[in-house]
Amino acid sequence: MKILVTGCAGFIGMHVARLLLDRGKEIVGIDNLNDYYDPALKIARLAQLRSHARFSFQQLDLAHGPALSGLFAAERVARVVHLAAQAGVRYSLKNPQAYVDSNVTGFLNVLEACRHHGCEHLVFASTSSVYGANRKLPFSEHDNTDHPVSLYAATKKANELMAHTYSHLFGLPVTGLRFFTVYGPWGRPDMSTALFTRAILEGRPIDVFNHGHMERDFTYVDDVVEGVARILDVIPAANPGVDMTRPDPATSPAPYRLYNIGNNQPVKLMRFIEVLEAALGRKATMNLLPMQPGDVPATFADVDDLGRTVGFKPSTPLEQGIACYVAWFRQYYGLQG
Repeated sequence: MKILVTGCAGFIGMHVARLLLDRGKEIVGIDNLNDYYDPALKIARLAQLRSHARFSFQQLDLAHGPALSGLFAAERVARVVHLAAQAGVRYSLKNPQAYVDSNVTGFLNVLEACRHHGCEHLVFASTSSVYGANRKLPFSEHDNTDHPVSLYAATKKANELMAHTYSHLFGLPVTGLRFFTVYGPWGRPDMSTALFTRAILEGRPIDVFNHGHMERDFTYVDDVVEGVARILDVIPAANPGVDMTRPDPATSPAPYRLYNIGNNQPVKLMRFIEVLEAALGRKATMNLLPMQPGDVPATFADVDDLGRTVGFKPSTPLEQGIACYVAWFRQYYGLQG
């Protein structure tokens, strides 16, 4: 089976492609290798995949629809894991156009290519950020998500709506996955895990927002990609029994589903910093700052639907995941500290 992984040089994309390769799949990877952060990290991730004989790569921007359609026609992929996106809540306040180009126009082109080239299942990355101003915890796929608090979240909510529309109109089987604060080896340098780790090793203070009164459902990357791989094999069917007098965002009369992938165990930010300090053997100096625009005070994933569907729930303890991340960080960046 040939599978397309978009954003294969990204953090989660590389891990997903590698797992599927290890399980015998043929992977076509695409990425635009942009400079949102140092492309050298993306090139290094790609090197992890190029050693596999069943992996091929094309540098391609999803905003260029004809090029994407041509790739689908040439490669005849059976399934698609769409992970390419402009990420980052805070950057969306500075460069909103990048989010529309990548997350809206790019996703439309993916939907069009899947529609016209016989894709049997599209799995795409959404985000816990779509829960926005919701305060009911844990966050459930069955809850309303009409109050995003960042443009990044709004574009991902748009993806969910666009995907449902294509599923309804054209019978395209689609599954959206809401990821919760993914961390682990090969992680992005703009994420808090990397920013904190580097600053602590270099003896610089770390910026701690909302004066440390934050909770996040930190989810280890291996758990996320296991969930993605399992969901990829569960092709959604239309559910004509859905009561549309009481619509449920998580299901549909169309072949469309939504799932959370999170650790189901929120961690206080100060506890996260303590675990990181223990793994590094260094104490952090903290700048306690107000909440940033676009942030939310807490995330917490209800993963019961995921567990019922694929028989798996993320469970890696934070201490174990952080130890693996720190070991990778020291080796990759040569910062022993």
